[in-house]
Amino acid sequence: MRINVRLSNQPASQNAFPVIPERDSVLHSWCVQAQWQAPTIVGGRAAHFWDADGNDYLDMSSLAGCSNLGHQHPTVVDAIRDQAERLCFITSAWGAQPRAELAEALLEKAGFKNGRVFFTVAGADANEHAVKFARQARGLPQGWIITRDRSYHGTSYACMALSGDARTRHQVDPERYAVARVPPPYAYRCPFGSSSEIECGRRAVAAVADEIDRKGAESVAAVLMEPNAGTNGIVAPDNYWPGLRELTRSRGVFLIADEVMSGFGRCGEWFAWQRYGDAGKPDLMTLAKGLTGAHLPLGAVAVNENVAKHLEKQMLFTGLTYCGHPLACAAGMAALRAYEDEKLIERSRRLGAAMFVELKRLRKQHRVIGDVRGGHGLFAVIELISDPISRAPLAPWSQTPSQLTALVKKALDLGVSFAARGNLIILAPPLVIEERELNDALALLDRLLSEMEAA
Repeated sequence: MRINVRLSNQPASQNAFPVIPERDSVLHSWCVQAQWQAPTIVGGRAAHFWDADGNDYLDMSSLAGCSNLGHQHPTVVDAIRDQAERLCFITSAWGAQPRAELAEALLEKAGFKNGRVFFTVAGADANEHAVKFARQARGLPQGWIITRDRSYHGTSYACMALSGDARTRHQVDPERYAVARVPPPYAYRCPFGSSSEIECGRRAVAAVADEIDRKGAESVAAVLMEPNAGTNGIVAPDNYWPGLRELTRSRGVFLIADEVMSGFGRCGEWFAWQRYGDAGKPDLMTLAKGLTGAHLPLGAVAVNENVAKHLEKQMLFTGLTYCGHPLACAAGMAALRAYEDEKLIERSRRLGAAMFVELKRLRKQHRVIGDVRGGHGLFAVIELISDPISRAPLAPWSQTPSQLTALVKKALDLGVSFAARGNLIILAPPLVIEERELNDALALLDRLLSEMEAA
């Protein structure tokens, strides 16, 4: 029996929505094309979306971790409609009011006084441009960028080089892009052999320091890291980000925070680094996903006053046709208003803490759960194992074990959409999810884990 119910404005049948099958005409990401099969989604509201057959799904992943405001948020939809009636598009060679307003609002939320914002189309090109700006501001056109293994920054060639992602590692040589990777602060399986989270975090920072010193600080443009959430499934120990900030500042190297997934309330703050106060403030920050709540594609790079001053009187040799698209920027401004007016940042913090308490209870109850991490907002990771003593994974990273695939399929049949990657269940529901809906989904997960263990 499905645990959710039909919403009042959900269509009763598919007749109102002519469906054009896309299986044979569209290339779909992260899958074998011959194996792709999925229903056609025709609508959504709040934490739900539904398909052409009228099946309703509770979204426990914000789809790709981007629908922070849920689906079809009325404030954002109205703003898009209003802006479309006035001005859909103008290039960045001309001014546009929504672009100016959104840039000012982002700088204010970040506390980047006298900084600047460069708008992109998505997170990957935001990360590429952040690297470009860091190198230009440092006067190092080929300067090294330090990133970490088990990270994700996008799948353009440059972003694959920046990412320590097992799925794309074979496609690119990072050194050709002047990228050096270090081991991650993965405390549950610490690559430094530490049994303490804090010690693992300290050693992970030391690995970054060693890499900077090997290259020479005068040759390193920036360190690029995710402050918290990511599809890599690693949530760093509390001392990691402050340690990175202190290190990069002492070496005169820029720190770039990839907030594409962790921003806009996902981790209980406007931006995840703000959990550490001004002491954790990066030099550059990349944004996307929750920036518009995924209602329209939009990314951004925010730079602080220091970086902005370096770029102020230099030619910026870059450009995007849709840089600061007025329609997308209007959606972004409406999204910021919704986060603020509905107190969704605080709500994420409160519900995320309650969710994490329940996940820790599930960990004690289920031998298949090796670790739970996150909980600073509505983001948490469950890592599944085959043995609690050896911590052996159900499948080698980043393969998804058949047991987890079956669990996700059962949940979907019951009306709940969970996200899985490798041995991980990634929980990142919309910030507007009802508390009852969240509890129901976690109760279903509890039941399905019991069935997995009994099989």
